[in-house]
Amino acid sequence: MKKRVASVIVILSAAAITFYLVSFREPGFIDYYQKYMKGRKTVGDIMNQHEAAVVERLKENFEKIKIKYPPDKITLVCLKSEKILELWIETGETAILLKKYEIFGASGGAGPKLIEGDCQVPEGIYKIEGLNPNSHFHLSMKVNYPNEFDRKKAIDDGRSNPGGDIFIHGNKMSVGCIAIGDRAIEEVFVLSARAIKNGIKVIIMPYDMRKDDGAASKKPAVKARPLWISELYSNIGNEIVKYK
Repeated sequence: MKKRVASVIVILSAAAITFYLVSFREPGFIDYYQKYMKGRKTVGDIMNQHEAAVVERLKENFEKIKIKYPPDKITLVCLKSEKILELWIETGETAILLKKYEIFGASGGAGPKLIEGDCQVPEGIYKIEGLNPNSHFHLSMKVNYPNEFDRKKAIDDGRSNPGGDIFIHGNKMSVGCIAIGDRAIEEVFVLSARAIKNGIKVIIMPYDMRKDDGAASKKPAVKARPLWISELYSNIGNEIVKYK
């Protein structure tokens, strides 16, 4: 009897862990599951509620860059020091800036996230791995921190808990995530829902590395400087050249 109970517990635990992992890594699964949860919204519900208004608000932006809605592929560029989130439209080998959003809340400062609880917004090259239409912060989009680079460096450093659950979301307050306000997240969420099938890149950097003003004093001081920070910033620098 005890063995049977233990087996049931193991099976239920494995199922719970699988649900957690899949629900955060497969946007389609999140949407499917929430259809059957009473009172829970789906991504489709959000599109029905907000897409028409978003299209109208962004009409001039799309006309200005001569691209039709919806875009097939987008990239988000986050500038921590400047407190700006840029939304770029990908067209083949070209990227065109559609709109800039103010970041109202993002704790920490320049430098990568290293450990759970350091209140740092991570830095690196990421992707959106899930859309949450039931966020406590209006709407949210999950960033895949820690990525492969982060996990490898954590192992190299002997860090066992690099943290996680990093989101771009609405509202104007955040600890370790990126808050851009409710109106802005509606726009970014709707465009992301249309483009996520093609992958959404997220580039997060301590300051705008595209600008080389030659004045080091104008650049924010990086609090944490692990031995591999030059490699990280080189990777970001190589990736950001397309978005100018």
